[in-house]
Amino acid sequence: MRADVLCIDPAGYRSHPLHGGDRVWTETNCAADLWIETLHALGYDPVAGLGFALASDFDGDQWRMFTYPAGTLRSLYGLEADELNVWRPLREHVVEQLAFGNLVAFDADAWWLPDTAGLTYRSAHQKTTILAARIDTERCCLGYIHNAGYYELGGEDFEALLPARPAPDQLPPYTLQVRLAGRRSPGPADRERAVRLARAHLDRRPLHNPVARMAARVHHDLERLRADGLDAFHRWAFGTLRQCGANAELAASFATWLEAAGVAGASDGAAPLEAVAMGMKSAEMVMARAVRGRAVDVDALFGPLAASWAAGIDGVAGAVSASCAGSPATAPGTEVEDAPAGARPWRAEPSMASR
Repeated sequence: MRADVLCIDPAGYRSHPLHGGDRVWTETNCAADLWIETLHALGYDPVAGLGFALASDFDGDQWRMFTYPAGTLRSLYGLEADELNVWRPLREHVVEQLAFGNLVAFDADAWWLPDTAGLTYRSAHQKTTILAARIDTERCCLGYIHNAGYYELGGEDFEALLPARPAPDQLPPYTLQVRLAGRRSPGPADRERAVRLARAHLDRRPLHNPVARMAARVHHDLERLRADGLDAFHRWAFGTLRQCGANAELAASFATWLEAAGVAGASDGAAPLEAVAMGMKSAEMVMARAVRGRAVDVDALFGPLAASWAAGIDGVAGAVSASCAGSPATAPGTEVEDAPAGARPWRAEPSMASR
């Protein structure tokens, strides 16, 4: 059986500029990266949907793992993503879903992904997420989106990820059915819709500066990291420093996009957010040395980054507020469906710099 939804040639595929070599963080996390490249492959601008990057938070022990919310995928691009009930071999589901014209995203062990050669391929087990777009069961070939590109795998890797007869005690992976039937045609109205989404995301941004709260956690974790060593540090850094830095860079790109979309002054927030992105890269190196025993002044390291985060987010918020003055708080079709209870009108809040 063969099915191909995107009809992509892996050799000719070019990643979106959000994954370009000039970025401070060429990858973010597997979920956000997957949607960036999926939207790009479908002919959409993934930058327009990055409003979620303005609402990220520090959740006590990690930076929130950000990605495109279901509401953004639906209202801006017309995509529907819901969990797929895997009641038979996943291979059969992938074949049928692709034949329906849907895409299939599922958790996978990076041990079997050749695009991770030199990192985890055949050397380390690590959970990640891929999106199946092409399958050929006769050739045992799978075309998939992962991280910053589109790739193919086959042979033993195919059999391991999509066994024809899974072991009875093998847990099926978490799987999403991505339906394309309601896809929207890109057009001028998307800009206004994206600005409304940005406003909805800003309505739920955290009350307190998340970079400052992450700095407090760094103080708490440092001795544990010194005891556990560099392997533990790299796992810790991925969920803290790297996610914060990548988040900030996406937010900076979105601020620049907002300016081009007609939100005057939004790009003023880009430079402070880019400073956070670059600063977190430096902070990762400083903290790695600290884990090996070197002294570090955590407050001096993170204080300027917290101030830059506040300046960037508040700058974008002010520009969006002025742009949306007199408009309803939430326009039909731009609801942020995963907003927590108690989301508040940010225009009534003090500047984040004072929090």
